[in-house]
Amino acid sequence: MATDHLPDRPSWCCRSCGNPWPCAAARHHLAARMDKAALATHMWAQLDNAFGDQPIGPPAEMFDRFIRWTH
Repeated sequence: MATDHLPDRPSWCCRSCGNPWPCAAARHHLAARMDKAALATHMWAQLDNAFGDQPIGPPAEMFDRFIRWTH
C-alpha cells in the first residue's frame, strides 16, 4: 500500500522502495487524498523539512521533486 511509501529522514529516500521521496507511489497516494492546494502546501512543508535535514540537491531540482508535480 502507498502509505508504506514514507520518507526516511534525513536521506529523504522512500522507506519502502528506496527511490527519492516522494516516489511515484507516494505521489499517487498523496494526490488521491488531497486537493491541489492542500497537496502543494503539504509538499512545500516537506521541501522545507528536507532542506532542514540536509540540502539534498540544487534548489531547482528539489522544487521539481517536491512541488512541480503537484500542479
